[in-house]
Amino acid sequence: QVQLVESGGGLVQAGGSLRLSCAASGRTSSSYRMGWFRQAPGKVRTFVAGITWLSGDTSYADSVKGRFTVSRDNAKNMVYLQMNSLKPEDTAVYFCASGPQTGAYRDWGQGTQVTVSS
Repeated sequence: QVQLVESGGGLVQAGGSLRLSCAASGRTSSSYRMGWFRQAPGKVRTFVAGITWLSGDTSYADSVKGRFTVSRDNAKNMVYLQMNSLKPEDTAVYFCASGPQTGAYRDWGQGTQVTVSS
């Protein structure tokens, strides 16, 4: 099992920026890829961005392309989500997750709240 702890959420005005961090510990050798997801009140959890530990390949939801950047620091077992040009519709609880090469993400953090005011 991989333990994940997110940080960096907060309140920001529209157009502002935030950087989320996710610290991974435990059986990190079993983690092939990391993902950021978000869940707004009353809505389902959706994929935001992902990155692989080894090659650093990234993927993004269309709604955040060009505004968000996912990165990782293998030496520190850290994953980051740089969020720029934030919009009120980005307001949600953001979760990081760890997963194998294929299949579902298996381990999840507790989430961090991001609130964007208009």
